[in-house]
Amino acid sequence: MYELSYDLIFGNTYGTKLLAGIRVTLFLFVLCFTAAFLLAVVIATLQAVQSRILSGLLYVFVEYQRNVPLLVHLLVWYFGIANLLPPKAALMLNRYNAEFIWAALALTLYYAAFLSEDLRSGMRAIPRGQFESAWSLGLNWWKTIRLVILPQIVRVALPPTVNQALSLFKNTSVAAALGVAELMYRTREIATDTFRVFEAFSVATAIYATGSLAIVWTGLYLERRLRIPTGAGAR
Repeated sequence: MYELSYDLIFGNTYGTKLLAGIRVTLFLFVLCFTAAFLLAVVIATLQAVQSRILSGLLYVFVEYQRNVPLLVHLLVWYFGIANLLPPKAALMLNRYNAEFIWAALALTLYYAAFLSEDLRSGMRAIPRGQFESAWSLGLNWWKTIRLVILPQIVRVALPPTVNQALSLFKNTSVAAALGVAELMYRTREIATDTFRVFEAFSVATAIYATGSLAIVWTGLYLERRLRIPTGAGAR
């Protein structure tokens, strides 16, 4: 009869590998979410500019990213675009962990497209009069977005943004397909070496669940902090 044992999983050798995988996963998540959010702000802002050509190009980019599976994006970048680079550029990328770079780029662009739509929806919820009021006060387009519109968009778009962060955290596991030594890659490695498949993947499941709950709780906390008091409680 099979007996559960986590001794090997949490031992010195494999425990160290597991921690290394967690660090890579967290770094990949924070890096990609930060870059994706900043890029999404730029995309949503540029889409508000009255330019058919620019809006058309951004529309094509967003729809392409959103309607192609994430794994396909990773494989296209790693096995397709990477082979089109000059030899010197490819050599430099290989020197700095090309697998991680391509995975981070694919994840960033993919989630920037989704986040930009969430932010754009939030922007549409802002009354047009607020733009006009800001311009009448002498604020230019960028200051209007940064000081007046963006703080309100963040409140409106916070729930879908948290959902995208949650999705990104879980989908960092897809980077294992390129050989990025994140949590899922290390878990499969440990399971193969120790033959403790259930134990290895149950630990990984618990880690992903804990990280996901932390993101959800952070989102709920921010939602309470950013909520505007209304009714009798307003001051």
